Amino acid sequence: MNPRAIGIDERPFVLVWEVTQACALTCDHCRADAQERRHPDELTTEEGEALLDEAARFGDDQLVVFSGGDPLTRDDVEHLVSYGVDQGLQITLTPSGTASLTSDRLDALADAGLRRMALSIDGATPESHDEFRGEPGSLRETIRAARHARDAGIPLQVNTTVCARTVDELPAIRELVADLGAVLWSVFFLVPVGRGELLDPISLERSDSVMKWLLDVADEASFGVKSTEAPQYRRVAAQRRRGEDGTATPTADEIGRRTGVRAGAGFAFVSHLGELYPSGFLPVSVGNVRGESLVERYRHSSLFESLRDPDSFTGKCGACPYRYVCGGSRSRAYAHTGSPLASDPLCPYIPEEYDGPAPDAWTDEQSERVSEGTF
Repeated sequence: MNPRAIGIDERPFVLVWEVTQACALTCDHCRADAQERRHPDELTTEEGEALLDEAARFGDDQLVVFSGGDPLTRDDVEHLVSYGVDQGLQITLTPSGTASLTSDRLDALADAGLRRMALSIDGATPESHDEFRGEPGSLRETIRAARHARDAGIPLQVNTTVCARTVDELPAIRELVADLGAVLWSVFFLVPVGRGELLDPISLERSDSVMKWLLDVADEASFGVKSTEAPQYRRVAAQRRRGEDGTATPTADEIGRRTGVRAGAGFAFVSHLGELYPSGFLPVSVGNVRGESLVERYRHSSLFESLRDPDSFTGKCGACPYRYVCGGSRSRAYAHTGSPLASDPLCPYIPEEYDGPAPDAWTDEQSERVSEGTF
């Protein structure tokens, strides 16, 4: 599926289904606040099949990510992968780095038609990664599974969380990503939800420098690079191509699609209980797939429509000339202000048209007012 050909008003580029919250790990950043056991009310096999049938209505080659928790705590995952593939979907999987990633299950997933597997590496050494993941041996199991997936013909994606604890390890993690033969490095910038509320993000001053470094990696590496919950990566890329003081307009995006993928705009999330959210990091439900149409709610719910309209954004994101190619993390805006349309507090860029306070100068009172669009 060519992402440039996607009309995000009609379909998401990425649909994530949190098949379960059960997981053996206790990762420091976990959005899901994963639990040891499966929830008794999570979507059943039959309800999962119905969800995949509905997802296929979005069109050919719709991308669906099975996430968790750890999807492999369900014994029907291989069946659901095969079922989705039969409906014309591209199915990817984000398992946890544990002993559940046996060679037999990886072979079965490959036979079922799994398009890609995404594994998380959040530290370049066993000490740092395992501490972050809350499980001794996690990095060892992750690397073992990554190599077996490669041997089984499953393309590998590596996901890495960027926060104050992990940012200095990014260069070493980059080398590990290359050594494992990954096709994509997805670099996720912390949103303070779930257990992640206890972690410190990278500093505002450092965020753009990390984006510039990632652009260099993308130019040099054998694998692709994408940012998650950091659409300012596109703004930084546009500035680089136009000169550091250049500006981008909605009709002059030289880095790809007219707009990036953000929560509710090219992205949707179905929880283990069937609730439809713009993102797992923006847990505001617009309905439940058990009784409502996924396709219709994505296309026509007022929340999703507003998230797809950058002119509805408030604060400096609403005044920013890059709002159509970036738009800021709507999830981080919601986590910090209670409004998904407010400014992304991780972005240091100040538009010329904006006359409010700089983000790092906001008081608590001003942060509350961000959600109302008043300064």
